Amino acid sequence: MLERTLVQSQGFRNTGPAGGKPTGFEFRLRLPNYRGLRASLSDGVDVTVDGETFPYEGNVLVVEGRELPLAQLREATDVRWAVDEAITVRVPRAGGLAAGVHEVAVGVRLRAPYIPIQFQPMVVNESRQLTLVDASVGTGGFKYGVSLYSYSEDFGTVLTLEDCMAHVASVGATGIEILGEAHVPRYPNPPAAWVGHWHAQLAKHGLEATNYGSWIDTRLRLSRQMTAVEAAEDLVRDIRLAALLGFRFVRPKIGVVSIDLKPDPIWQEAVERALPEAEKAGIVICPEIHAPTPIRHPITEDYVRFIERTGTKHFGLLIDTGIFQDRPLPYFPGETEDMRTSFLNGIKVPPADFLAVAKHVVFIQSKFHHIDKDLHDHHIPWHTVVPMLKAAGYTGYLSSEYEGERSPWASLEQVRRQHALLRRLAAASG
Repeated sequence: MLERTLVQSQGFRNTGPAGGKPTGFEFRLRLPNYRGLRASLSDGVDVTVDGETFPYEGNVLVVEGRELPLAQLREATDVRWAVDEAITVRVPRAGGLAAGVHEVAVGVRLRAPYIPIQFQPMVVNESRQLTLVDASVGTGGFKYGVSLYSYSEDFGTVLTLEDCMAHVASVGATGIEILGEAHVPRYPNPPAAWVGHWHAQLAKHGLEATNYGSWIDTRLRLSRQMTAVEAAEDLVRDIRLAALLGFRFVRPKIGVVSIDLKPDPIWQEAVERALPEAEKAGIVICPEIHAPTPIRHPITEDYVRFIERTGTKHFGLLIDTGIFQDRPLPYFPGETEDMRTSFLNGIKVPPADFLAVAKHVVFIQSKFHHIDKDLHDHHIPWHTVVPMLKAAGYTGYLSSEYEGERSPWASLEQVRRQHALLRRLAAASG
């Protein structure tokens, strides 16, 4: 699905020879008209980026896969720009654009034969901020992914699963997380056709399935608590589904019994019963360390002791970077100071604490809430977190988990900003 804005956030990137210096940039553009048009009725697009102007005469439109400089565009009566399809605008600029947030303005020039010629071309103007993620800087030693949780409320309303997967790939990420009960149709028994489509989309976008989110709902009934055997059955069910979909990790969200998120005591027996299935599937079970639980805490120590006691390679830790939050989140609509839960102000875990558990960490969810146009995160101190992760020797996934404003499509731009920021910091950390 297309964003309501004319300029689309997905597809903003530098262009040029592979491995060479960029020779320009491009972005995708929605048609500002109520009906589709033959390409010849468009008269080019003026582009301005951060005050630098690129007149329509020199820009190339790509419509239905055909590159059309202005002279060819004006004669292209056999090509159509549909209202539900975005075209690409290619702009020549030596060196391309720097990674980061840019103010991109367009003047889309259209002609309508049913309107007097003296009023043509009609120019439709729009300006918006777009983030360019420069994958050419390399990975900085990490892998990059996105959790589809980032697109909550967009998914199923303004974004399809395919839209989400395309956006993950568009930021240069290679990993994708899902939540089984949110993103798998007819969970836990998806249609075979959907499973095939899932794998086809992974291949199409060059993605690998990373972390599968599951739940052990220990208070499933009001009449009694879940038993360890029942919990293990639920976990095994999700391990099998995760394996069917190609995932490497399963994050069980285990029911808790205290405000600091102490997991139900049945967790050890349940996980131990499920370990043979995890080993068979080549999957690592990884509960998350999530605020308000810090790294240095009995819960984390219990997880480590479980690894040491069982000697398993199929149980590890998942770190949610929300534990490093050191500034308060904005108040939610209607929230007052006396209603606020203290951990929303940040539990301020020192990034250096990561060193104590680094060898057991198999996955990191890069939780964040807002990154501004200067690529400054308002809550997570990435400038200290990223160097510490590198110093600890972590080389796994940093998987975006956006949990900020939920207005339509806000997640798309925010995820792009985080990937631009993480790559910049990773490259700068040596």
